[in-house]
Amino acid sequence: MKYDIIIKGGRYFDGTGKGSSIQNVAIKDNKIASVTSEAISEIDVMKVIDAQGKWVTPGFIDSHTHYDSELIVSPSLSESVRHGVTTVLVGSCSLSMVCSDTEDASDIFTRVETVPREKVLPILKQHKTWSTPKQWVEFAQQHPLGPNVVSFLGHSDMRVGSMGLSRATDINIKPTENEMQHMEANLKEALDEGFLGLSTMCLKWDKVDGDREWSKSLPSTYAHWKEVSRLNNLVRKYNRVHQGAPNAAEILQITQYMSECMGLFKKRLKTTLISRMDLKGSRFLSMLANLSAKVTNFFNGDFRWQVLPTPFTVYADGIDVVFFEEFGAGELALDLKDAVERNNLLKDEKYRRDFRKFYGEKLSPRVWQRDFGDAQILACPDETVVGKNFDEVAKQRKVHVVDLFLDLVVEHGQKLRWVTTVGNHRKHVLKGMVKDKKSLITFSDAGAHIRNMAFYNLPLRMLKLVNESIEENKPVMTMEEAVWRMTGDPANWLGIEAGRICVGDRADVVVLDPKGFDQNLEDVHWDEMENFGLQRLVNRNPGLVKHVVINGKLAVENEQLNPALGHEMGFGTFIPAQ
Repeated sequence: MKYDIIIKGGRYFDGTGKGSSIQNVAIKDNKIASVTSEAISEIDVMKVIDAQGKWVTPGFIDSHTHYDSELIVSPSLSESVRHGVTTVLVGSCSLSMVCSDTEDASDIFTRVETVPREKVLPILKQHKTWSTPKQWVEFAQQHPLGPNVVSFLGHSDMRVGSMGLSRATDINIKPTENEMQHMEANLKEALDEGFLGLSTMCLKWDKVDGDREWSKSLPSTYAHWKEVSRLNNLVRKYNRVHQGAPNAAEILQITQYMSECMGLFKKRLKTTLISRMDLKGSRFLSMLANLSAKVTNFFNGDFRWQVLPTPFTVYADGIDVVFFEEFGAGELALDLKDAVERNNLLKDEKYRRDFRKFYGEKLSPRVWQRDFGDAQILACPDETVVGKNFDEVAKQRKVHVVDLFLDLVVEHGQKLRWVTTVGNHRKHVLKGMVKDKKSLITFSDAGAHIRNMAFYNLPLRMLKLVNESIEENKPVMTMEEAVWRMTGDPANWLGIEAGRICVGDRADVVVLDPKGFDQNLEDVHWDEMENFGLQRLVNRNPGLVKHVVINGKLAVENEQLNPALGHEMGFGTFIPAQ
């Protein structure tokens, strides 16, 4: 065959931000072989794709996922691939599954990311044969991956692998020098093997699962900053990336990340933090986040906030939602595993007074806006409340809205399903955040929070946001820039070979129909989680992504997933940092 695939007549975006044009693209041996406005002979070509009226872009990069356990048994990662994502980043938020043993890896992951422990732990017990970064890379290279994979090494994972779960979650224990050197050796091996860098966590309301250290914060949160700084020295030496999450309850803690990032008296450190949002409950935090980024970059930093380019809408079952961990009364309830014990607590009048007190506080930093009037009930055995917000029902019943909520939780438990939008609700503010070129457009959390949210189509939401602004003659940026922000920009900053489709580049290509943007990309649906036996929230956008090519192979053809995706030899590969 002269070429494996020809994509002809589409509007071609190369992923560099340069102007788009109508081009014909030829693929051979997993590479872009030709890009030309001239006709390409279709003789001896395996597949010809007519892309007239379509856009031809590099495969999208999702630089914040939690697919760490899912890729082990469901390596197709089809929920991302179907939306044009050809490269995913794992190991976020200090939570890789590399250095720690099976039970520890499960326990630091499952409660935080709300994927059932009874599903994840057996997977790790059956399949996890690695305990070092080099061994994990060897596993990834032999695994039939759907998309390409890149990875951080997680600090919680590394800390537990060196100290054990109990010691790593004890505020009174610092790592010994031998344990510290063991962490450094693992991190150095990871960087040598092509890991992107280090991920850490300072947010205290991400908790441990299991019976041994239940409800302690993640191990990374117990580290003194000297420990983090010592590990950062290695990351800085390799010119790699530190991904972190500051403690939202301690605003000034951001200065530790800022000082590490600045290149005033030492080499600057690439740093990305989670997350800049226009929160309903703390609008000033977005302004402070923006200010901190500008100051850091002014003093020779290389700092990027992660920005979700869409409203941050969260679904909840009863009281089981992660942002309740941020205040004392919610945390106290979530600490209780036993349903009877929890219900007794929720009925206790002193507890209710405390909950009402926390609910009424409006000045403290917070993610959830603490407004049940801004939360719609989607499902409940009591059908009289469905379709209403909690405040409406409370007024009808002449009770305090907190009491109404707790009464419904006690009576119906997780059968009470509700939804609220926490932030990024003001489109003009959101446009300003994504326009900032020092933002990293990401934070889908794909593979996690499987009943709480679905942003698998995050790159498409970004493109739609920009496309709408262009159609309104108020462009946020050019469409070429928008594509670059989801492809070449994160690839260049992370230091990976991806995000472009110029001649000689790896053939990760998306063909999409811009007419498909004329639908609600925020809609969610239920679908089976492959090999987990669970239902999860997903996105479905018919008519939008037509074809997806990964390493020169058709992973999606005419909107249909290739049955070989995640099987046989695999489509994607582990991409090392350059």
